[in-house]
Amino acid sequence: MNEHQTVALVTGGNKGIGRATAEQLAALGMTVLVAARNPRLGEEAAATLRAGGGDAHAITLDVTDPATIRAAAAVVAERYGHLDVLVNNAGTTGSGQVSPQDAWDQLPSAVDLDMVRGVLETNVLGVIAVTNAMLPLLRRSPAPRIVNLSSHAASMTITGSPDGRFSTLPQSAAYAPSKAAVNALTVQYANELWKDGILVNAAAPGFCATDMNNHAGLQSPADGAAVVVRLATLGADGPTGGFFGADGTVPW
Repeated sequence: MNEHQTVALVTGGNKGIGRATAEQLAALGMTVLVAARNPRLGEEAAATLRAGGGDAHAITLDVTDPATIRAAAAVVAERYGHLDVLVNNAGTTGSGQVSPQDAWDQLPSAVDLDMVRGVLETNVLGVIAVTNAMLPLLRRSPAPRIVNLSSHAASMTITGSPDGRFSTLPQSAAYAPSKAAVNALTVQYANELWKDGILVNAAAPGFCATDMNNHAGLQSPADGAAVVVRLATLGADGPTGGFFGADGTVPW
């Protein structure tokens, strides 16, 4: 019998935590599909991973564009016939920054509603659209895993506490609520799909230096990707419907 080819798809996989995740999954021997809005950037990232010995391939996918999502699912179906790991990594802050000095434009009392809509479109509806398109392929896997990228900023326990680690962050009427919604979606998908053996979890990678925060983060993308990869490679007895960071469970 042919050995099962483990296939992983990472949205927003051409840079930052997504790219680091793709690199680490490839290092584990997976076939990694680097999904990116820009075909050139996706191919450049995939080529770099291949040069490092990984089996990586670019795939065009914009989580806000249903046509590209359908096309990507069709490509995966045609080439591989299944999908083992889906990492919903693509996301936006809306303002472009989430550091304390630059997120002033997300104050609830002054936030631009169009920005909020845009963030929700990418961070929340994009997760639903991509997940639902890939579910038929995930159901063909012997050990399907879904990892949704969240954030410690989504934790109401942390942000609502005056002693919380993130209490110095300003209010966020777009990014933080969108990631809280991702957490809620994670639980809902986990409740529906556990009987099919599909484990669904949310990952909080920490404050990593990426384009999203103008590289002001305190950790590297590789550091942040570690928890994502851990959740993507859980055994059959692993958790589902959870929220995890580098140090373990993150409070809701």
